[in-house]
Amino acid sequence: MRYISTRGQAPALSFEEVVLTGMASDGGLYVPETVPQLSHDDLAAMAGLSYAEIAFRVMQPYVNGEIDDETFRTIVTEAYATFSHDAVVPLNQLDANHFLLELFHGPTLAFKDVALQLLGRLLDHFLKKRGERAVIMGATSGDTGSAAIEGCRHCDNLDIFILHPYQRVSEVQRRQMTSVLADNVFNVAIEGNFDDAQAMVKASFADQSFLNGTRLVAVNSINWARIMAQIVYYVASAVALGAPHRKVSFCVPSANFGNVFAGYMAYRMGLPVERFVIATNANDILHRTLAANDFSKQELKATLAPSMDIVVSSNFERLLFEAYGRDGAAVAALLERFQAEPTALADAPLARLRELFASHSVDDATILEVIREAHHRTQEILDPHTATGYRAAERERGEASVPMVTLATAHPAKFAEAVVKAGFPGVPLPPHMDDLLEREERYTVLPAELSAVQQFVVDNRR
Repeated sequence: MRYISTRGQAPALSFEEVVLTGMASDGGLYVPETVPQLSHDDLAAMAGLSYAEIAFRVMQPYVNGEIDDETFRTIVTEAYATFSHDAVVPLNQLDANHFLLELFHGPTLAFKDVALQLLGRLLDHFLKKRGERAVIMGATSGDTGSAAIEGCRHCDNLDIFILHPYQRVSEVQRRQMTSVLADNVFNVAIEGNFDDAQAMVKASFADQSFLNGTRLVAVNSINWARIMAQIVYYVASAVALGAPHRKVSFCVPSANFGNVFAGYMAYRMGLPVERFVIATNANDILHRTLAANDFSKQELKATLAPSMDIVVSSNFERLLFEAYGRDGAAVAALLERFQAEPTALADAPLARLRELFASHSVDDATILEVIREAHHRTQEILDPHTATGYRAAERERGEASVPMVTLATAHPAKFAEAVVKAGFPGVPLPPHMDDLLEREERYTVLPAELSAVQQFVVDNRR
């Protein structure tokens, strides 16, 4: 198994290399050169297996023997032992054929834990094997940062620097990051928005000379291992609902597109999927692109679903690569135009996307309405991101006989402000976090300037 860049100009890498590299040297993102297949019998044999065993079977072809099976199975088992629910990602029935896939039972109460509990262990394994240390830089709109810190705080060979937009994440999200006082953890609040932080991380990966030879590692969803780990819960939930003997549809609250792309990869591996519904908030580049072929940047809007407050969906590039027939030059040219001016997708790639993907955009007033409505109908309190998915799933459901699975991306306690605004008294944090709002915090506020951020990293790495 080799991994190639979506822009076609970077060298192909092995699994170990792609995990340690993150972004390709040509500015693209890595994808597998070929997609491993799960046969009808392979999928059927997963019925009733533990989540960790399904994860091992789904991911093992991507690892391709670069970690021996016994060691990889141990890494996977240890990663998912950190979750508070035995099913890891349990399904919760909402109506006759609509299900909530609860992805928030990990240490930081968000779906990012599913990938980052694994990625931290993979990174430490490979760095120990090489006798190296590395620096992690990541940008977060809320959930990735705390999940990355929890996944890497005990790693012996990593220092982690997480950038978040100052005063633009919820208090619970911020404190989950800033109250981790480990020697290898550094939180930076950027005086800008998520896209400013993401741009600085990307620039640092493009030119790593400021680190004088120390390896820079990505833990956000540009890292292929994040996508690989997320493929698993699509397979596990679909099998629980009758796959491969029946199709399943998924609705995914979407911002950076990594979560949806993982579902697409499950489909490419052979999972029978009827459709993917992309749910967005008012920052709706994905919806505008699919619905109106408006592939353009718009000014960022601050919403009640802050983890989705993103102007540019980085992982959409991976899907564009597939839609454009894996033509890296065409993808590079499209993205170059996108950076300069409003643009549009070519007719044929857009038509390919519309065959499998639908979309729906939800504003703040609707988010509050959905939180109230969902509770009335199901007794469930949804976080604001999951609420966008609940409404989008209903609006774009398709064939009623096909099970619809909406991904619940975060525990509602992480976004208590929105829940209270919807008219509820609040949502208690789980017992292991009940003192979170009293814990000591440690973070540094910096301007949205690349030189200031890079100097902070150089001055503080161990």
